[in-house]
Formats: sequence, C-alpha cells, structure tokens
Amino acid sequence: MKKDQPKKHDVVYIDSSSGKQYFTKGTQTSKETMDIDGVTYQAFRMEVTADTHPVYTGKRRIIDTEGRADRFNKVQAAAASRNKDA
Repeated sequence: MKKDQPKKHDVVYIDSSSGKQYFTKGTQTSKETMDIDGVTYQAFRMEVTADTHPVYTGKRRIIDTEGRADRFNKVQAAAASRNKDA
C-alpha cells in the first residue's frame, strides 16, 4: 500500500427527491456536513439514487429540462414524414 493514501471519513448521500440517506465511508469531501448521533458526515445531495431511479423502483419518471422531450418528438415526427414521402 502507498504511504500517502487518502484518509477515509464518514459520508452521507442524500436523495434530493425522497430525502433518503445512504451512509458509507469515503475520501470525498464536501462543504456541507451533517452531525448525526455525534458523528460528523460529509453530506452530498444526489439527484437520483437507488431510491428514485426507475431501474430500481420500476416506476417511470419523466424529467423534461428545457423542452428536450418536445424537441425530440418534433425531430422524430419530421423524420417519419420524410420517410413516408420517399
């Protein structure tokens, strides 16, 4: 093992949607910390975790940012009409 290994400390990952917390150890540091039962955790807020990811939950959730879904549908409709005319 190398001499200069990064130090591990307590880390908590928080799902932004559900608020579920995942506790582990890691080398990552954060400006945000949480004190739980006298232990200080480096806190990280995550958009998607196993608690809200569709693969794990079996539920489909659509997040449309800046009309990307509408733009995709418009491009697909245009392509379909071109193929239909050909």
